[in-house]
Amino acid sequence: MKNKLFLYKSSLVAALAGFLFGFDTVVISGAEQTIQSIWNLNSTLHGLAISMALWGTVIGAMIGGIPTEKFGRRKTLLGIGILYLLSALGSAFAPEVYSFMFFRFIGGVGVGISTIAAPLFISEISPPKYRGRLTGMFQFNIVFGILVAYMSNALLGGIENNAWRWMLGVEALPALLYVIFSIGLPESPRWLIIHNKDRIAALNVFKKINTSASEKELNTLVSEVEASVVVPGSKSGFFTKSMLKPILLAFFIAFFNQLSGINAILYFAPRIFEMTGLGEQTALLQSIGIGVINLVFTLIGLRLIDKLGRRTLLYYGSFGYIASLGLCAWAFYTEHFGIVPFCIFAFIAAHAIGQGAVIWVFISEIFPNRHRAAGQTLGSFTHWFFAASLTLVFPLMADALSPSVIFGIFCFMMILQLVWVKLMVPETKGTSLEDIEKFILKR
Repeated sequence: MKNKLFLYKSSLVAALAGFLFGFDTVVISGAEQTIQSIWNLNSTLHGLAISMALWGTVIGAMIGGIPTEKFGRRKTLLGIGILYLLSALGSAFAPEVYSFMFFRFIGGVGVGISTIAAPLFISEISPPKYRGRLTGMFQFNIVFGILVAYMSNALLGGIENNAWRWMLGVEALPALLYVIFSIGLPESPRWLIIHNKDRIAALNVFKKINTSASEKELNTLVSEVEASVVVPGSKSGFFTKSMLKPILLAFFIAFFNQLSGINAILYFAPRIFEMTGLGEQTALLQSIGIGVINLVFTLIGLRLIDKLGRRTLLYYGSFGYIASLGLCAWAFYTEHFGIVPFCIFAFIAAHAIGQGAVIWVFISEIFPNRHRAAGQTLGSFTHWFFAASLTLVFPLMADALSPSVIFGIFCFMMILQLVWVKLMVPETKGTSLEDIEKFILKR
C-alpha cells in the first residue's frame, strides 16, 4: 500500500501543475472586461492583453522540451511553480497594461512547459494499466483549477474596484504550495536511463512505483527501456519519415482540440452568456456551471479511459461536439437564447469526456522514448499556438461575425475531427510505452 501511495502521490503532485494551468488561463475571464475599461483598450490591444498568457504558453511549449530533457522532469516541474508564483504576483500589482502583459506572459511560459513536463513525467512513471487515469489527473486538475477560478471570480467580483487584482493575485498561494511539494518528487526512471545511463537509480524508482512487479520483471522493464534507445532508427532525427505517423497524430489531436472553440468559450464565457441577455453577475454564476460540468465529465472520462480506450472517448466527444455546437449555432440564429447555456454545458461535457480526457494522455504515449519530449513539445506547441491565435482574434470575430456563424465554424471543424478519428487514430490503452513505440513505428 505504501508503494502504491508513492506512485499516486508523485502523480498527483506533478498533476497539480495542471491546477495552476487551469486557474491561470481562465481566471482572466472575470477580469477581462474590467481591464479593457480601466485602461481604455481597443479591440486589438484588448485581444493582445488577454491572449498574452497564451502567447507565453506558445513559447513555453516551444522551448519546454529543452529543460525537460537537459535538467530532467523533476527540476523542470519545480521551475514551473516559480514561474506561476511570479506571474500571479506581478499581474496583480501591474500598474499598466504592458507590465500586466509581461507577467501574464511569464505565467503562460509556465503553462506551456507544464503541458510537456507533467504529462510526460506521469506517463513515464505509470504502469500501463494505470497510465490513462494517472496521466489524466493532469487534465482533471486543469478543470478543477478552472472551476476554482470561476468560483473565485464570482466571489470576488463585487467586492471593490480592484477586485480583478485579487482575482489574479490569489493564485500565488497554490503556486507556493506546489513549489514546496515538487521538491519531494522522484526523477523519471526513463529519463535516468536514457539521459543519465543510470540503471540502478532507475530501477530503484521503478521498485517504488511498480507495486506488483517482481525483481525479474523490473529488470526486464529496465532492459526494454535501454533496448528502445539502441534499436535501429532510434537515434535518427525527429522530423523523419519513420516519425511521420506520431507527428501527424500529435498535430491533429492538438489542432482539433482548439478548433472546437474550447478556449474561446472558456475565456469569454461571461461575455457569451451576456449575449443571450443575462446580466453580468448572472453570467459569472453561469460560468461556474461550466466549471462544474467540466469537472464531473472529466471524472467520468478518467474512469473510462483505461476501460473503453482513448479512441472510443474521442468518438463520443466528437458526436457531442457536433450536436451541441450545431444547436448553439441554431439557437443564436433563431434567437432561441434560452437554450444557449444548456448547449454550452453540453459542449463542455463532450469536451471533458473526449478531447479533454484524452489529449495529454495520448500525446505522452505515442512517441518513442528517445523522442518523447520532442513529441510532447510538438503537440503542446500546436495546441497552444492555435489556442493563442483563436483567443487573439475572438474579440474581432465577435465584432465581425454573428454568434451563429462562429459556432457553425466550430461545428464544421468537429465534423472533420470525427473523420480523422475514424481514419487515423489507433488505440493505445493497456499497452506499455515500449510496445506502443513498436506498433506505431512498425518496428
